[in-house]
Amino acid sequence: MADAPLPQCALCPYDWSERFCRTGKGKAPKDCPSIKMRKLTGPAVEETTSAACGVFAKQASLQEATCYGGREEGYGAVKPLKPRIVEIVEFARRMGYKRLGLVFCIGLRKEAAVVHEILATNGFEVASVSCKVGGVSKEVLGITPAEQVDPGAAHETMCNPVLQAMVVNEAHTDFNVLLGLCVGHDSLFFKHAEAMGTVLAVKDRLLGHNPIAAINQYDSYYRYLKKPLP
Repeated sequence: MADAPLPQCALCPYDWSERFCRTGKGKAPKDCPSIKMRKLTGPAVEETTSAACGVFAKQASLQEATCYGGREEGYGAVKPLKPRIVEIVEFARRMGYKRLGLVFCIGLRKEAAVVHEILATNGFEVASVSCKVGGVSKEVLGITPAEQVDPGAAHETMCNPVLQAMVVNEAHTDFNVLLGLCVGHDSLFFKHAEAMGTVLAVKDRLLGHNPIAAINQYDSYYRYLKKPLP
Protein backbone atom coordinates (compact mmCIF):
# COMPACT_ATOMS: atom_id res chain seq x y z
CA MET A 1 0.00 0.00 0.00
CA ALA A 2 3.05 2.25 0.22
CA ASP A 3 2.67 3.28 -3.42
CA ALA A 4 -1.06 4.09 -3.09
CA PRO A 5 -2.00 7.77 -3.39
CA LEU A 6 -2.47 9.52 -0.07
CA PRO A 7 -6.25 9.62 0.56
CA GLN A 8 -7.69 13.14 0.67
CA CYS A 9 -11.43 12.62 1.01
CA ALA A 10 -11.85 16.07 2.55
CA LEU A 11 -10.75 17.58 -0.77
CA CYS A 12 -12.90 15.38 -3.03
CA PRO A 13 -13.96 17.54 -6.02
CA TYR A 14 -17.29 15.79 -6.58
CA ASP A 15 -20.64 16.64 -5.08
CA TRP A 16 -21.68 14.34 -2.23
CA SER A 17 -24.56 12.99 -4.32
CA GLU A 18 -22.16 11.88 -7.07
CA ARG A 19 -19.44 10.28 -5.02
CA PHE A 20 -18.61 6.60 -5.33
CA CYS A 21 -18.57 6.20 -1.54
CA ARG A 22 -22.15 7.42 -1.30
CA THR A 23 -23.74 5.06 -3.79
CA GLY A 24 -21.23 2.30 -4.42
CA LYS A 25 -20.80 3.67 -7.90
CA GLY A 26 -20.27 7.06 -9.42
CA LYS A 27 -17.31 9.42 -9.46
CA ALA A 28 -14.06 9.13 -7.58
CA PRO A 29 -10.74 11.03 -7.72
CA LYS A 30 -7.49 9.17 -8.32
CA ASP A 31 -6.66 9.16 -4.62
CA CYS A 32 -10.04 7.75 -3.53
CA PRO A 33 -9.40 5.10 -0.85
CA SER A 34 -12.65 3.32 -1.75
CA ILE A 35 -11.04 2.54 -5.10
CA LYS A 36 -7.30 2.56 -4.55
CA MET A 37 -7.40 0.75 -1.22
CA ARG A 38 -10.31 -1.56 -1.95
CA LYS A 39 -8.29 -4.56 -0.79
CA LEU A 40 -8.79 -3.25 2.74
CA THR A 41 -12.57 -3.19 2.46
CA GLY A 42 -13.01 -6.93 2.91
CA PRO A 43 -10.86 -7.19 6.05
CA ALA A 44 -12.53 -4.07 7.47
CA VAL A 45 -16.00 -5.54 6.95
CA GLU A 46 -14.85 -8.83 8.43
CA GLU A 47 -13.59 -7.07 11.57
CA THR A 48 -16.64 -4.79 11.82
CA THR A 49 -19.03 -7.74 11.66
CA SER A 50 -16.93 -9.96 13.94
CA ALA A 51 -18.09 -11.22 17.31
CA ALA A 52 -16.00 -8.51 18.96
CA CYS A 53 -17.46 -5.57 17.02
CA GLY A 54 -20.58 -6.71 15.17
CA VAL A 55 -23.25 -5.90 17.75
CA PHE A 56 -21.58 -2.61 18.64
CA ALA A 57 -21.35 -1.54 14.99
CA LYS A 58 -24.95 -2.49 14.24
CA GLN A 59 -26.32 -0.68 17.27
CA ALA A 60 -24.27 2.42 16.40
CA SER A 61 -25.86 2.53 12.95
CA LEU A 62 -29.34 1.93 14.37
CA GLN A 63 -28.77 4.72 16.87
CA GLU A 64 -27.67 7.05 14.07
CA ALA A 65 -30.94 6.59 12.21
CA THR A 66 -33.06 7.35 15.31
CA CYS A 67 -31.46 10.78 15.59
CA TYR A 68 -33.33 12.03 12.52
CA GLY A 69 -36.99 12.69 11.91
CA GLY A 70 -38.71 12.83 8.53
CA ARG A 71 -36.72 9.91 7.12
CA GLU A 72 -39.79 8.48 5.42
CA GLU A 73 -39.86 11.58 3.19
CA GLY A 74 -36.34 11.06 1.89
CA TYR A 75 -32.85 12.25 2.79
CA GLY A 76 -33.57 15.86 1.87
CA ALA A 77 -36.31 16.08 4.48
CA VAL A 78 -34.51 14.68 7.52
CA LYS A 79 -34.16 16.85 10.61
CA PRO A 80 -32.21 16.37 13.84
CA LEU A 81 -34.07 15.19 16.93
CA LYS A 82 -31.65 14.66 19.81
CA PRO A 83 -28.66 16.24 21.55
CA ARG A 84 -25.59 14.07 21.99
CA ILE A 85 -26.18 13.42 25.70
CA VAL A 86 -29.51 11.80 24.84
CA GLU A 87 -27.85 9.79 22.09
CA ILE A 88 -25.25 8.50 24.56
CA VAL A 89 -27.93 7.40 27.02
CA GLU A 90 -29.89 5.64 24.30
CA PHE A 91 -26.85 3.92 22.82
CA ALA A 92 -25.72 2.68 26.24
CA ARG A 93 -29.21 1.24 26.75
CA ARG A 94 -29.11 -0.42 23.33
CA MET A 95 -25.88 -2.12 24.30
CA GLY A 96 -27.20 -3.22 27.66
CA TYR A 97 -24.51 -1.31 29.54
CA LYS A 98 -24.96 -0.93 33.29
CA ARG A 99 -21.85 0.92 34.47
CA LEU A 100 -20.49 4.01 32.70
CA GLY A 101 -17.25 5.86 33.21
CA LEU A 102 -17.40 9.66 33.16
CA VAL A 103 -13.88 10.91 32.52
CA PHE A 104 -13.73 14.68 32.77
CA CYS A 105 -11.55 17.77 33.00
CA ILE A 106 -11.65 19.57 36.34
CA GLY A 107 -12.38 22.75 34.40
CA LEU A 108 -15.76 21.25 33.49
CA ARG A 109 -16.55 20.03 37.01
CA LYS A 110 -19.94 21.76 37.07
CA GLU A 111 -20.90 20.23 33.73
CA ALA A 112 -19.58 16.86 34.92
CA ALA A 113 -21.87 16.98 37.95
CA VAL A 114 -24.85 17.54 35.63
CA VAL A 115 -23.79 14.73 33.29
CA HIS A 116 -23.25 12.37 36.23
CA GLU A 117 -26.76 13.18 37.44
CA ILE A 118 -28.29 12.65 33.99
CA LEU A 119 -26.60 9.27 33.60
CA ALA A 120 -27.58 8.18 37.11
CA THR A 121 -31.16 9.39 36.61
CA ASN A 122 -31.34 7.07 33.62
CA GLY A 123 -30.39 4.07 35.70
CA PHE A 124 -26.65 3.77 35.13
CA GLU A 125 -23.99 3.24 37.72
CA VAL A 126 -21.47 6.03 37.15
CA ALA A 127 -17.76 6.03 37.91
CA SER A 128 -16.69 9.65 37.43
CA VAL A 129 -13.00 10.52 37.50
CA SER A 130 -11.40 13.97 37.37
CA CYS A 131 -8.29 14.69 35.32
CA LYS A 132 -6.41 15.69 38.49
CA VAL A 133 -6.87 12.29 40.10
CA GLY A 134 -3.76 11.21 42.01
CA GLY A 135 -2.62 14.73 42.84
CA VAL A 136 0.74 14.18 41.14
CA SER A 137 2.91 17.23 40.55
CA LYS A 138 3.81 18.25 36.99
CA GLU A 139 7.45 18.14 37.98
CA VAL A 140 7.45 14.37 37.30
CA LEU A 141 7.05 15.32 33.63
CA GLY A 142 10.01 17.66 33.79
CA ILE A 143 7.75 20.72 33.82
CA THR A 144 9.43 23.74 35.40
CA PRO A 145 7.53 26.35 37.44
CA ALA A 146 7.82 28.78 34.53
CA GLU A 147 6.04 26.26 32.29
CA GLN A 148 3.10 25.77 34.66
CA VAL A 149 -0.31 27.32 34.14
CA ASP A 150 0.38 29.11 37.43
CA PRO A 151 4.12 29.78 37.57
CA GLY A 152 3.83 30.85 41.21
CA ALA A 153 2.27 27.61 42.44
CA ALA A 154 4.48 25.47 44.65
CA HIS A 155 2.54 22.40 43.49
CA GLU A 156 0.61 22.22 40.24
CA THR A 157 -1.13 18.90 39.73
CA MET A 158 -0.73 17.32 36.32
CA CYS A 159 -3.60 15.96 34.27
CA ASN A 160 -3.43 12.19 34.65
CA PRO A 161 -5.41 10.48 31.86
CA VAL A 162 -3.50 7.23 32.27
CA LEU A 163 -4.62 7.03 35.90
CA GLN A 164 -8.14 8.00 34.84
CA ALA A 165 -8.08 5.02 32.51
CA MET A 166 -6.74 2.73 35.21
CA VAL A 167 -9.44 3.87 37.65
CA VAL A 168 -12.32 3.16 35.26
CA ASN A 169 -10.64 -0.11 34.29
CA GLU A 170 -10.61 -1.08 38.00
CA ALA A 171 -14.28 -0.05 38.19
CA HIS A 172 -15.02 -2.42 35.26
CA THR A 173 -16.97 0.19 33.33
CA ASP A 174 -18.86 -1.05 30.29
CA PHE A 175 -18.49 2.21 28.37
CA ASN A 176 -16.66 5.48 28.98
CA VAL A 177 -17.78 9.05 28.28
CA LEU A 178 -15.15 11.77 27.90
CA LEU A 179 -15.93 15.35 28.85
CA GLY A 180 -13.48 18.14 28.09
CA LEU A 181 -10.12 16.37 28.15
CA CYS A 182 -7.24 18.33 26.63
CA VAL A 183 -5.64 17.54 23.29
CA GLY A 184 -3.23 14.67 23.92
CA HIS A 185 -4.69 13.78 27.30
CA ASP A 186 -7.71 12.30 25.56
CA SER A 187 -5.33 10.29 23.38
CA LEU A 188 -3.55 8.84 26.39
CA PHE A 189 -6.86 7.90 27.97
CA PHE A 190 -8.10 6.03 24.92
CA LYS A 191 -4.77 4.23 24.60
CA HIS A 192 -4.99 2.85 28.13
CA ALA A 193 -8.74 2.34 28.64
CA GLU A 194 -10.04 -1.20 28.32
CA ALA A 195 -13.67 -0.39 27.53
CA MET A 196 -14.96 1.35 24.45
CA GLY A 197 -15.60 5.06 24.81
CA THR A 198 -17.12 8.13 23.24
CA VAL A 199 -16.70 11.90 23.53
CA LEU A 200 -19.49 14.11 24.84
CA ALA A 201 -17.48 17.31 24.44
CA VAL A 202 -13.87 18.29 23.81
CA LYS A 203 -11.74 21.00 25.40
CA ASP A 204 -11.72 24.42 23.76
CA ARG A 205 -10.91 27.06 26.33
CA LEU A 206 -11.47 29.98 23.99
CA LEU A 207 -14.69 28.92 22.28
CA GLY A 208 -16.69 27.52 25.18
CA HIS A 209 -15.77 23.95 24.19
CA ASN A 210 -17.22 24.43 20.72
CA PRO A 211 -14.11 24.12 18.50
CA ILE A 212 -16.10 23.90 15.28
CA ALA A 213 -16.92 27.60 15.70
CA ALA A 214 -13.45 28.50 14.45
CA ILE A 215 -13.97 26.31 11.39
CA ASN A 216 -17.38 27.84 10.70
CA GLN A 217 -15.79 31.30 10.77
CA TYR A 218 -12.82 30.38 8.59
CA ASP A 219 -13.70 33.13 6.11
CA SER A 220 -14.27 35.79 8.77
CA TYR A 221 -12.79 36.07 12.27
CA TYR A 222 -10.55 33.03 11.89
CA ARG A 223 -9.25 33.88 8.41
CA TYR A 224 -5.75 34.04 9.89
CA LEU A 225 -5.84 30.24 9.78
CA LYS A 226 -5.49 30.50 6.00
CA LYS A 227 -1.78 31.14 6.62
CA PRO A 228 0.64 28.87 8.50
CA LEU A 229 0.67 29.49 12.22
CA PRO A 230 3.91 30.99 13.56
